Amino acid sequence: MTERKKTDGSLALNAAPRLITIPAAEQPKARKLRVAAYCRVSSDSRDQLNSFAAQNAHYTALINENPDWELVDIYADRGISGTSADKRDDFQRLLADCKRGLIDEVLVKSVSRLDRKSVV
Repeated sequence: MTERKKTDGSLALNAAPRLITIPAAEQPKARKLRVAAYCRVSSDSRDQLNSFAAQNAHYTALINENPDWELVDIYADRGISGTSADKRDDFQRLLADCKRGLIDEVLVKSVSRLDRKSVV
């Protein structure tokens, strides 16, 4: 049979497929999970400020201690109510960074820290 006929019609299907693997010049590295945290307290009272400092310290340590995580930033609004997102500068910055694809995961003490109207 001629070479031309082997590539025509059903005869072409009988040939074993040839697979060529070309390895990458550099193997891709496993990327760490980009993690951020959001902290907020709604007043400037002494106990609230202590909670604010504790949240910041806790999340910084938690993220830095995990070898599979990379700390993006700690976003924090102090003494601002959760009823309006517009007045919370760091919350707006967090949302913008999430939209830009800079963050994979956000840690928060509770959903109410993000928005009082949130439903789980």
